[in-house]
Amino acid sequence: MEIIEKKIKIEDTGLISVFELNDNYLQLIQNRFKTAVLLRGENIILKGHHDEIQLIERLFKEFSYILKRNGVILQSDISTVIELVDTKPIEAIEEKGKNRNPIIFNGVKELVRARNPKQLEYYEKVLKNDLVFAIGPAGTGKTYLAVAMALAALRLNDVSKLIITRPAVEAGESLGFLPGDMREKIDPYLRPLTDAMHFLLSGEKMRAYMEKQIIEITPLAYMRGRTLNNAFIILDEAQNATKTQMKMFLTRFGANSKVIITGDVTQIDLPNKADSGLIHAHKILKDIKGIEFVMFSNKDVVRHKLVADIIKAYEKEDNGTEKHKKKPVAKDEGSE
Repeated sequence: MEIIEKKIKIEDTGLISVFELNDNYLQLIQNRFKTAVLLRGENIILKGHHDEIQLIERLFKEFSYILKRNGVILQSDISTVIELVDTKPIEAIEEKGKNRNPIIFNGVKELVRARNPKQLEYYEKVLKNDLVFAIGPAGTGKTYLAVAMALAALRLNDVSKLIITRPAVEAGESLGFLPGDMREKIDPYLRPLTDAMHFLLSGEKMRAYMEKQIIEITPLAYMRGRTLNNAFIILDEAQNATKTQMKMFLTRFGANSKVIITGDVTQIDLPNKADSGLIHAHKILKDIKGIEFVMFSNKDVVRHKLVADIIKAYEKEDNGTEKHKKKPVAKDEGSE
């Protein structure tokens, strides 16, 4: 079915202000529909199927009526109107479509959606479970999607805090030789996480969240002794967490919290790869109900097309090296 774009001008400036001050309201609409809903000045930009766009136009007319009648629009009003709208056309669209691909998060630079079936599986498992492991090579979107899902939960007030952490393991460099205090030494290890965050949030929103400690980005070592309630927690680069660190982390999250753990078992920087807490956790937790694992492969890479080929080349080299190591050494003739 054809995707179209339509611009709706909102004459009521008060309604525009409501959605500018409560960005979770748009997220509620997008969670119900497959249509992208963007606020641009005094206009609402809709990108989706014709039937859905008509329904969303009706929603905004109803929102305008509620604002004029009550002088205010609450989140409960948004949810009620969405539930009451005639959804038969939407159901028909979803029945015809083979792949449902909802918007995960409306970022400042792009709308985040699942880009392949494995990412969609990842998203759906996170919605249904409180603890999900995402394991696979670089470039599959494990961390980026985790951050997007966490921000969506924060925007909808499903959680009150977002905590992102990763082990500060030396990958060929020495922390001792880096300049600055310990925080400055650790910051380079956390930079990929802040980069993803800045791509999804405005700089102003990011600073406000960080200052209020609504978003916290911290090394794994700083998690010891904490209990995290009503939080969305992401452990990134988990292949570099030891078994002891993994156990410590997994026992941190409390009531009404959700955890995503991401990692790549081919990129372990620990001196002894067998010490990886991610490999150990997969072995002992995979059969526990309520814990899900999503296994990505190089086929699921969504970065530049060369990344998948590069990963394959290294995997081929690693496999060849392993076979060579295991090949028995022939004894010399005449030796015992």
